[in-house]
Amino acid sequence: MTRTTLDSFTPVFAQACTAASAAERLGSMKGAFFTVHKALPLFAPGATVVLNASINAHKGMPGTTVYGATKAAVVNLAKTLSADLIGRGIRVNAISPGPVESALLGRIGMSAEELKQTHDWITSQVPLKRFAKPEEIAEAVLYLCSSASSYVVGAEIVIDGGMTL
Repeated sequence: MTRTTLDSFTPVFAQACTAASAAERLGSMKGAFFTVHKALPLFAPGATVVLNASINAHKGMPGTTVYGATKAAVVNLAKTLSADLIGRGIRVNAISPGPVESALLGRIGMSAEELKQTHDWITSQVPLKRFAKPEEIAEAVLYLCSSASSYVVGAEIVIDGGMTL
């Protein structure tokens, strides 16, 4: 068995930093901003917005420069929108998931062996030694939308199994 290192996965995840790829990644932050902006007339006092960021906002990983920067911008957007909207009784928070069980890895064109190696390497980086279940992420979002979090404003919940420790 070959030793697996981060370097062996960098080409799989790396994207050329072209204007087109940067613009695509910036859509993450712009999409969040313009969606909230467009929905503002629909929000009543007491409304809650939860933005989806990522642990990439906190953890430098090769090949994720623009993605990480845009997710950090989404975290900041939760704070600044909170400051702008709290007077209207609207709370804005963010979640930053780590690896989550999904079909995403299977869609990036890796062989079955590469997929297994990638999954195993990512799992090895998580202190809980597993990917999150989608339900675990949903529970955090439900909490932020509930009255139990009525005093939580401009905050971020990192749901990463300890990956950013």
